[in-house]
Amino acid sequence: MLRAMIAAVALCASVAPAMAADPAAGEKAFAVCKACHRVGEGAKNTVGPTLNGVVGRPAGSVEGFAYSEAMKNSGLTWDEATLTEYLKNPKAKVPGTKMAFAGVKDETKVANIIAYLKQFGADGKPAQ
Repeated sequence: MLRAMIAAVALCASVAPAMAADPAAGEKAFAVCKACHRVGEGAKNTVGPTLNGVVGRPAGSVEGFAYSEAMKNSGLTWDEATLTEYLKNPKAKVPGTKMAFAGVKDETKVANIIAYLKQFGADGKPAQ
């Protein structure tokens, strides 16, 4: 019985940050990403690829962006769990990536950034 209660508490603790994700706070936290990435209607690749429709998209698949071989061959799909790991430490998740960013260490900020990105469909319009 005690093990079941501990497991339930642990599950709730791991789910709580995802449920509390705040897209508005994510837009603010995304400011560090804007040095290289764009989202929204009319977004274009810059130093990094556009992030429209990133959640659910295969890694290394934005047309017209010159990805590293490591990213193209990573076999990743950008779901919430994979994005969380990558945003925390890009070089650990995809060794050899060109992304020169140390990562976002704050789990709440990571969850908020993902919530913000989930708002954009592949065309940059609000996701349905």
